[in-house]
Amino acid sequence: MEQAKTARGQAPRLGAWVEEGVGVRWRVWAPTHQKVEVVLHGQDGQPGDVVPLKDEGQGFFTGSLAGRGAGVRYKLRVDGEGPFPDPWSRAQPEGVHGPSEVVVADFAWTDKDWKGVDPKAQVIYEVHVGTVTPEGTFDALISRLDAIKDLGATTLELLPLSSWPGTRNWGYDGVALFAPPAVYGGPEGLRRLIDAAHARGLGVLIDAVYNHFGPDGNYLRCFSPHYFTGKHHTPWGEAINYDGEGSDVVRELVLSNVDMWIRDYHADGLRLDAAHAIIDDSRPHLLTRIAERARAAAGERTVTVIAEDDRNDTKLVGPPERDGHALDGVWADDLHHQLRRAFAGDSEGYYADYTGSVADIARTLRQGWFYEGQQSQVHKKPRGTPASSVEPWHFVHCIQNHDQIGNRAQGERLGADVTPAAFRAMSTVLLLSPYTPLLFQGQEWNASSPFIFFTDHNAELGKLVTEGRRKEFAGFSKFSGDTVPDPQASETFERSKLDWSEADKPEHAGVRALYKELLHLRATEPSLQPRGRGSYDARPLGDNGLLLERQGPEDSFQVIVAVKGPLEYPLPETARLVLWSEAARFGGADEKSPLTAGVLKLQGPSAVVVRLTK
Repeated sequence: MEQAKTARGQAPRLGAWVEEGVGVRWRVWAPTHQKVEVVLHGQDGQPGDVVPLKDEGQGFFTGSLAGRGAGVRYKLRVDGEGPFPDPWSRAQPEGVHGPSEVVVADFAWTDKDWKGVDPKAQVIYEVHVGTVTPEGTFDALISRLDAIKDLGATTLELLPLSSWPGTRNWGYDGVALFAPPAVYGGPEGLRRLIDAAHARGLGVLIDAVYNHFGPDGNYLRCFSPHYFTGKHHTPWGEAINYDGEGSDVVRELVLSNVDMWIRDYHADGLRLDAAHAIIDDSRPHLLTRIAERARAAAGERTVTVIAEDDRNDTKLVGPPERDGHALDGVWADDLHHQLRRAFAGDSEGYYADYTGSVADIARTLRQGWFYEGQQSQVHKKPRGTPASSVEPWHFVHCIQNHDQIGNRAQGERLGADVTPAAFRAMSTVLLLSPYTPLLFQGQEWNASSPFIFFTDHNAELGKLVTEGRRKEFAGFSKFSGDTVPDPQASETFERSKLDWSEADKPEHAGVRALYKELLHLRATEPSLQPRGRGSYDARPLGDNGLLLERQGPEDSFQVIVAVKGPLEYPLPETARLVLWSEAARFGGADEKSPLTAGVLKLQGPSAVVVRLTK
């Protein structure tokens, strides 16, 4: 029998699994407790026989059930209290408060030749499984994979898949870290989705939340007080204990979860939610270990680990020998903020730190992020580190994502706040820059459906969430409490579902054509393939315009953008028009070329792509 080990970084296997020649094996960590029992449950959810677990020391209890395998449902009783779901459960078919289920990773994969996605050439397509299709399931999403691949995306990024309470949630209230939501299709549904994505040449990243657990259905404290610590605090309260007493097991909770997503589900990497709130004073830092474990679990496959982190800290992607965490990428939101300030006029909240001037947009495009140590008015301290040592592919840029849409009171998309012409211009900059672009579901046709904050908590907690959401926007002049959608209302969730039929309507089809053409250029044009430092530049053109230049081996591409008004810009005779965002085929109003006699003339927001022969 596998023995418990508590050496640093080598905590034992926990949860339930099927062991050859034994049956179902359990191991539970419950320090400070004297007795742990497995309470078997039938398919009707009713409790039945009890399997006592043996104390094997150091807080671990183990036992087995002969002759049984996958499909066994159970809960855990601790010193007579409970029974509770297993916090290390691999499946929760009746929700996070119901019995846990034993599963095995015996899926008939067809992706044996899949090697992963080149992280230097990714185009990420962010998806919320519950709203991206009417059915809101893994299997329903399979039917949309061809359209996503045809667009030019290389990688799906799935919002969090650790089970949460109720039937609808963004996923950031997860409490069953290892259990894909039953309402999406559970473990088998996720495996079918990832296998189908690989068959189409699409990678799959999973958004993983290791900075906090949701409040409803979180049973960790029933087993041990060591899962959390008062030493550190986060916006969600006490931090998860990654560096105190008992932290070996808590760290292993995360690291074995990393193993599971990569090894058992063949995921191609992780997006780490709010990495700045993963607080760990020990060495190696948990972020470093996450990257190591992901790569080890992948074997010869390429995996990508990306952090969402607002610190603008190059340490995240730096090498270990320079005290870096060696992650593959970092969400860099400064470009989003600059462009929204410029085109939509946003100035409240964190937008107060940005001017949206063409000079500042150009600086952000040159650097990767804007703040490199300047004083932040919002944070009230210096923010950021110089980015020149970091290659552009490490930066993930966007003009909208789930946060930037859903954290607005009405969940309105970018297209609700800027003109179609501005949307097309911003999209051109995003997709032809050297940085890794991220799109949010439906962005490619300027979808009108909102993505509103929604939950399905119990009545008491749900009331608090609704009240808190409305208080959050009480200080914004354009909103009153009754104009903020109720997160708990099923209508809020239904309104957030993507309407794929929009994509073929005249006002949307042109935008989709623009996205497909831009992503085709990005993938095939030799001048757009060099993406290292020194292969590109960005500079303002007066007060109204912006130039992004990409240098290739034989020619160069220039993306010229009118941001705030009319723009005239002389070009050499060798300049050839490649694309104009206001062409009729993209939904614009003009057929006449904006380039005449060597002079580019743009009226209002728009972007032009020209080729210059050396």
